[in-house]
Amino acid sequence: MTDDHHSAPASPFFNRTMAESYDEKNSKLSPISDNMHFLVRLVLADLPPQARILCVGVGTGAEILSLAHAKEGWSFVGIDPSADMLEVCRRRLEQADLLDRCELVHGPVDQAPQAAEFDAVLSLLVAHFVPRADRTGFYREIHDRLKPGGYFISTEICCDLESAEFPEMLKNWERVQTLMGATPDSLQALPDMLRDTLCVLSPEETKDRLETAGFELPVPFFQAFLIRGFFAKK
Repeated sequence: MTDDHHSAPASPFFNRTMAESYDEKNSKLSPISDNMHFLVRLVLADLPPQARILCVGVGTGAEILSLAHAKEGWSFVGIDPSADMLEVCRRRLEQADLLDRCELVHGPVDQAPQAAEFDAVLSLLVAHFVPRADRTGFYREIHDRLKPGGYFISTEICCDLESAEFPEMLKNWERVQTLMGATPDSLQALPDMLRDTLCVLSPEETKDRLETAGFELPVPFFQAFLIRGFFAKK
């Protein structure tokens, strides 16, 4: 598989059971997610009053809820390869009376509207599920859907797994996973999962791939242990 293949398959991890419990499970990390969404809103503060935003891997819709309440004129397209996650997202948006400002699409990023029509694209805690061979193509699909000068924001598990700092960072990441209900067996398997199951790139490689995909000067703006955030313009 090469970077000419731009979409990642839906993960069986995001099934109905996971979708229904996802928000409750992650609520224990609300100080991290609240800060992430707060900073995302600041980065996007200068978007037009009628901005159109694409949320890739929208999950249960947390970023739409955060942005839609802050900016009443913004509209959204949310896309996700998990139909179960999208169903939870649809329900949450309907409960918040936001569904009329949103379009939900089932599929990977290459199924999103293809015209360069978006003022911003968000991919929050998604890219580490995209295989290394597909990562630049994933970023390029996003780049091609942005208007000139549009913003891309990505937060992802991002760390140099060979660095001297990684063992200490892993200890704290284990504490994060414990808060989310990790078992002793899953904690023991965590290093292998980061190395072999997820596609965790170093910050330097992530920046290089963003630039190869056409983005200008990726800027780091957020870090919470292994999670890092970057924004860049088309």
